[in-house]
Amino acid sequence: MRHLTPVALLLVANVFMTYAWYGHLRDFRNKPLMIAIVVSWGIAFVEYCFQVPANRLGYGHGAGPYTLGQLKVIQEVITMLVFAGFAVGYMRQQLTLNYLWASLCLIAAAFFIFRDGMPAPAAPVPAG
Repeated sequence: MRHLTPVALLLVANVFMTYAWYGHLRDFRNKPLMIAIVVSWGIAFVEYCFQVPANRLGYGHGAGPYTLGQLKVIQEVITMLVFAGFAVGYMRQQLTLNYLWASLCLIAAAFFIFRDGMPAPAAPVPAG
């Protein structure tokens, strides 16, 4: 469970961030740029409410299960998956072979960053 919580939080965060970054291209294209910026910042705030706890819970030196590099690669893999779903389902774009090639590169990145395994759990902090 401790391994999945940061991943689940990163997934939720990515849904919000993907919309904040790209949703205005569809939903606010006829609105002034400043409106799109303010709305996107509001959505990004919600994203940070999931992203920051995900990284705090996930980072190994804080007793989390992942190294900093592993967290980053997990984030990138989730970003690609969420973006592909967003592009197809929300923006009505077609996936091309370039998505496949990029995904294979991310799989390779995940392989290399995780090939040494997970970090050892941090020692508990004595109650004081």
